[in-house]
Amino acid sequence: MINTTFVMMEEFIEYILQSGHLNKQQIDLITGKAEEIELGKDEYFAEAGKVLRQVGFVLDGILRICYYNNKGEEITKIFIEEKHLLFNLKNVPSTEYIQAATHCKLLVFSNQDWKEISDTIVGWESIIQKITNKSLAQKLERVSPLVSQDATTRYLEFMEKYPTLVNRIPLSYIASYLGITQQSLSRIRKNIR
Repeated sequence: MINTTFVMMEEFIEYILQSGHLNKQQIDLITGKAEEIELGKDEYFAEAGKVLRQVGFVLDGILRICYYNNKGEEITKIFIEEKHLLFNLKNVPSTEYIQAATHCKLLVFSNQDWKEISDTIVGWESIIQKITNKSLAQKLERVSPLVSQDATTRYLEFMEKYPTLVNRIPLSYIASYLGITQQSLSRIRKNIR
């Protein structure tokens, strides 16, 4: 189901305006290129081995970046909440999966449309660079915790980094992120209450 809604687009424009200035014509150009998509829980926005052909902005829901280790175990590296931009403009195949941890709504732009926006709007690269730098700083803070910490400490840190996620995503994803079994996570949660 694809339909661009005014409110969703406004959210994206507000997000962009936090890092720079746009005039009405520029906003109209961006608005004309975006479309809204929905991903069901467990659907992929990007798959390992494939080139990501679109830029996404998370409007609603939670995505996770995950991969499979050499033992074939699924490892969750990071969670991505609302108001985050997803892109890979290098045109190289992804080494990880970006999967919907919950039902998600995204605003998407084809890489070609994104490039056209970039070529047309003076200062667009600077705005995106500011967003990328801010996002990278957050990502570094949130990357899965050190396995050298005990599991309870890792869980408490998770709760601090992602206070709104605990009741929104499956416990199996949290356990994967923490590097523990779901049973261990259940025990930790019971002991903390």
